[in-house]
Parts: sequence; structure tokens; C-alpha cells
Amino acid sequence: MWQLFCNKLLGFMIFFNYTDLMLVIGGMASSASGYNSLPESETLSPLPMGSLAIPQNRFDPYFDALTPNNVTALVGKSAYLSCRVRNLGNKTVSWIRHRDIHILTVGSYTYTSDQRFQANHHPETDDWTLQIKWAQKRDAGTYECQISTQPVKSYFVILNVVVPTAQILGGPDLHVDKGSTINLTCSIKFSPEPPAYIFWYHHDDVISYDSSRGGVSVITEKGDITTSFLLIQHADISDSGKYSCSPSNADVASVRVHVLNG
Repeated sequence: MWQLFCNKLLGFMIFFNYTDLMLVIGGMASSASGYNSLPESETLSPLPMGSLAIPQNRFDPYFDALTPNNVTALVGKSAYLSCRVRNLGNKTVSWIRHRDIHILTVGSYTYTSDQRFQANHHPETDDWTLQIKWAQKRDAGTYECQISTQPVKSYFVILNVVVPTAQILGGPDLHVDKGSTINLTCSIKFSPEPPAYIFWYHHDDVISYDSSRGGVSVITEKGDITTSFLLIQHADISDSGKYSCSPSNADVASVRVHVLNG
């Protein structure tokens, strides 16, 4: 009887150890695949590749995988990198710049002499936002949002800093016949937001659309690529010369128009 009891007890211990082993292996498999190892009913969304945030239960800190991990900022403007952490508890959130492995912020404190960097915390949304004021091209690259767990958990955000460019299509020289319509198209690319305004110049003078000459109009279509059309009807020899498109957020683009006598 005693022997039978011992055999059953041994079998239960073997089953218990085997179950533990399967849980560990399952956790490792989840880690390798980038998913959270939670019960099926509580499984979270996959995290970005390279993230170490794999909560073992719903009380562990984890990243909101819906937070944008690819950000584009306009040079000279502020860039905002967001990191949304759930169940932070008594842990801290840090931002690290990968270019030089420099710790920028820890919690709400800034650990860099570059005063353009600032950490902003929004408790109502669990957001820890890294603000980079007056973004420069050199600021582009990978930034790491890190939770002070053991081991640490990381969420990576890529920052792109763009310089909008303007181009007048068909340049640098355009030839039109006298009496025809001059049609100039200025395209503004690589701008996170449309320009606030676009001025057209003939030589160094702003083109007036209500001048006594008449027949001058501008049509602007704003979007991911903003396009401005300058139309000058009944072209004359005096309409020859340099035309420039000057957006509020990009360098000036120019073209030279030659009105031919036919």
C-alpha cells in the first residue's frame, strides 16, 4: 500500500515538473517570436521587432504596441516621440539615443546638456513623450524607450527629419509662344504639413493677381505633395524672365521663361 502511494506521488511530481518546463519553454518561444506570453483570452498585440517587453502576467509593465514607432518631423520644428507604458507601477521610463548610446531622460528628468530634449509625461494616457525642439538632420535615427524591469524592456522609435523641397516642373528653361498661356507648376515635397502660403515672383517682384495686366491666376492644391499652378494668359515678350515659387516652409525654386515671337 505504501509502495503504491509513493509511486503515485512520484508520478505527480514528474507531471508537475514537466508542466513547469512547458511553461518556461512556452515563454521562451513567445519571447523569440515577439509576442506576449499571456493566456489566450488576455493576449496582447505583437510588439515591434527587437522589443523586450514580454509581460508574464497582466500586472507586469508592457508597451502599447499601437504607439507609432516611425515618426517624421520637419527640420527646425519640434519632434515628438511617444512611448505608451501600461502597468508601470514603481518602475521608471528612460529615453536613450542609439547614435551615441546617450541617456537623454529618466522619468521626468533630463540627463543631457542639450536643452532641446525634454521628457513629458501624460498620466491620463500613460504616455512618456520625448520632445526634441528645433529638430536638426543629425537628430534622425533610432531612439529607445526603456522600462527599468529585470531584464529591461525596450520599445524602439525611428525619427526621420525632412527638409521640404520645392521644384518647378520642366525647368530650368521653358519656351512658350507669344499669345499662348504660360503654365508653371511648383511641387513641394517631403513636408509633413502643407505650406501656410506660397508666393510667386517675376524677377524679384511678387506677382499680383489683380494687376492691370489681367489674365493671371494661381491654383493651389494642398496634400502630401502640395502643388501650385501659375497661369498667365496671352503671353507677351515682357512676360519673359525668371519666375520663382517661394513656399513658407521650403527654399525658393526658380525657372526661366522665354516667350518666343513665333
